[in-house]
Amino acid sequence: VQLQAYGGGLVQAGGSLRLSCETSGRTFRNDVMGWFRQAPGKDREFVAALKWRITYYVDSVKGRFTISRDMFKNTLYLQMNSLRPEDTAVYFCAAGTRTAITTNASAYDYWGQGTLVTVSS
Repeated sequence: VQLQAYGGGLVQAGGSLRLSCETSGRTFRNDVMGWFRQAPGKDREFVAALKWRITYYVDSVKGRFTISRDMFKNTLYLQMNSLRPEDTAVYFCAAGTRTAITTNASAYDYWGQGTLVTVSS
């Protein structure tokens, strides 16, 4: 089972990026898929999660980020709009096979390698 995140980069404040997470080895059709981020010197933070059509976001990204998935492409997305310097972090995708939607990173079984998002002011 592999998760591979990509799509990060450098963007100015107010800009947009779309992160992708390609999965292989398992469909994750009935599993929780999530995005986390870790800023320099800080703990890993929950960003968003999705299971079936249910989504959940951390308050700081509500209205700006959208999590979605394409079952046929086995890909999870995170559309990030109105980016702020405080969104700068390494973003990780994750999959939880034995949990409902949760913000708890330890409940997720599989992790991607992370992709860096840098938002300049």
